[in-house]
Amino acid sequence: MLTRKPRPAVKPEVPALNATSARKSLKIPIYLIILVCAIGIWTFKCRSSGGGKVKFKTVRVIKQSFSPTVTALGTVKPQVGAEVRLGARIPGKVEHLRANIGDYVKKGQIIAELEKDELKAVVNKQKAELNKAQINLAALKTLGPIEIERAEAERSRLQATLDLETIEYERQSVLLKENLTSKQNVDQAKEELLVAREELAASTKTLELARKKLIQDTQWLKAEIESARASLRVAEVELSYAILRAPISGIIASVSTQEGETVAVGLSAPTFVTIIDLDRLQVETFVDEVDIGKIELGQKAVFKVETFPSIEIEGKVVGIYPKAILKENVVFYSVLVESLNSPEVILKPEMTANVSIFLGSDDDVLLIPARSVKKSEGADIVYVLEKGKPVRQEVRVGWKQGRFIEILEGLKEGDEVLEDHSDWQEEK
Repeated sequence: MLTRKPRPAVKPEVPALNATSARKSLKIPIYLIILVCAIGIWTFKCRSSGGGKVKFKTVRVIKQSFSPTVTALGTVKPQVGAEVRLGARIPGKVEHLRANIGDYVKKGQIIAELEKDELKAVVNKQKAELNKAQINLAALKTLGPIEIERAEAERSRLQATLDLETIEYERQSVLLKENLTSKQNVDQAKEELLVAREELAASTKTLELARKKLIQDTQWLKAEIESARASLRVAEVELSYAILRAPISGIIASVSTQEGETVAVGLSAPTFVTIIDLDRLQVETFVDEVDIGKIELGQKAVFKVETFPSIEIEGKVVGIYPKAILKENVVFYSVLVESLNSPEVILKPEMTANVSIFLGSDDDVLLIPARSVKKSEGADIVYVLEKGKPVRQEVRVGWKQGRFIEILEGLKEGDEVLEDHSDWQEEK
């Protein structure tokens, strides 16, 4: 293969200049220098005397409707009562589990069942106890009055005997006065009278005791029946605990057990499933302490979730928590915003939301760009253009929304203010 040899670099020839030619090339006509100086002096004088007008970028103070808002970041959370953790209240083995994550369940629907054999036996035992107490009460109601009737009959018999003995004693006493009977017969009649009185008194006490006993036995058996009913009710309630039903309608969010497991109840009930009602969600947003004084219940709000940033959901403020939250040395307060309409998207817990809370709407509010206001020596100032020259003016500002700010005092409609005075230096 043939290769071409590189040619040696040839330096370009530079013509030599002598001192005389160099001086000729640098020589500038004197009239050009005089002309440039004259133009500069004329320009300076024109600007100093106002002959050349300096233009400033200004805006006019306008009046229009103004709706200030407070913006904050929040999270979608279930409302109080919209998230329920369903757990067992009694120990036992899980016999059936009828729930999977993502299933929709209705209120009252069976979610899980524990084994119930022992619980059913307890219920049957309490039913027998109740039946026994009821039979005893029925027997008492039947036999008690019969016993009282017998005691009453015995007392009546003894009362009749006493009446006869009284008559006999009186008769013997009269006969003794007429010497028609002996003293022995009188004494015997008197003794029989006393015996009849004692028997009648004993019979009266027996009747009273029988009546009291009937009342007491009736009350005791009724109490026993109520106790048996209560025990039966407890046993039936414990039996009902073996069937776990959905307390609310919603979606199964998590399942924490499975069929065949034995659950033990300690200080807290073990959770079987978590149910969330997706129709009762709200946004919990965190508002800075600077703005929390402006928030009131019922204020209109809108929010967007990161998942669907183009859809705006209307809502309102339904809660303001009094307890503060400290985050990165900044004090925040929780504000709850509830959705007012059915959104086109399905909200889910823990979604991030950007919330705007409307503080109200005012008409005929003086507005200027926020960049037109600056702080100077503790005051808010603007520069008003008067006769082509900026003039310092103190103002009192109100709400700020976006790139505009409300002017409460210091300006009037139609005033021209510098839009941006970052390059403007006030003459001292």
